[in-house]
Amino acid sequence: MLTLNQPVLDQNDRLAERNRGYFKAKKLLVINVLSSPGAGKTTLLQKTITHLGKRLRAGVIVGDLETDNDAKRLRATGAPAVQITTGTVCHLDAEMVARAMGQLDLDHLDLLVIENVGNLVCPASYDLGEDLRVVLHSVTEGEDKPLKYPPIFSNAHVVILSKMDLAAATEFRRDEAVANIRRLAPQARIFELSSKTGSGMDEWCDFLVQKQQDAAR
Repeated sequence: MLTLNQPVLDQNDRLAERNRGYFKAKKLLVINVLSSPGAGKTTLLQKTITHLGKRLRAGVIVGDLETDNDAKRLRATGAPAVQITTGTVCHLDAEMVARAMGQLDLDHLDLLVIENVGNLVCPASYDLGEDLRVVLHSVTEGEDKPLKYPPIFSNAHVVILSKMDLAAATEFRRDEAVANIRRLAPQARIFELSSKTGSGMDEWCDFLVQKQQDAAR
């Protein structure tokens, strides 16, 4: 009799470590961007790639249940983008990323962005081999979002408060939201951004450039 007691995610974790080693060999900075649907991931990434300009050469892997709409939007920035259509699967995993990155010329990239499926539950458990886990928290979602979805926030390296141009209109209590993030993820770097106005983009892009330089050492 064979007793199987390995964690379900063991295989994914092994593949994630393989991805991570491959990315490191390529001197890539890899970020895994997560949020609920409608928090502004794709728009933020469009603006980020454009704002970075020639400072970092970016490529994108996009996960969605259906359509390649987001990949088309990101290709319009000039960045190569690969779409993963997951069907009924509510997250990306390390194997999906490994297959998709074979469609990108990683030798000509500095930054690989993985735009995960819009979901704050399933993706929290899946390491993809990324350097940074970036979680968006839109001001339209309320101040207690981190408390409702603790696993994904507690594992974040970066939390972005997005759509800050709507903070006043939505009566968003910024200090309360930051305190909730700090309660769950004291290690996380917090950025307050507006893709519409460009507020906060300089600081965010400077951060990415510095992190890529660290990854390339």
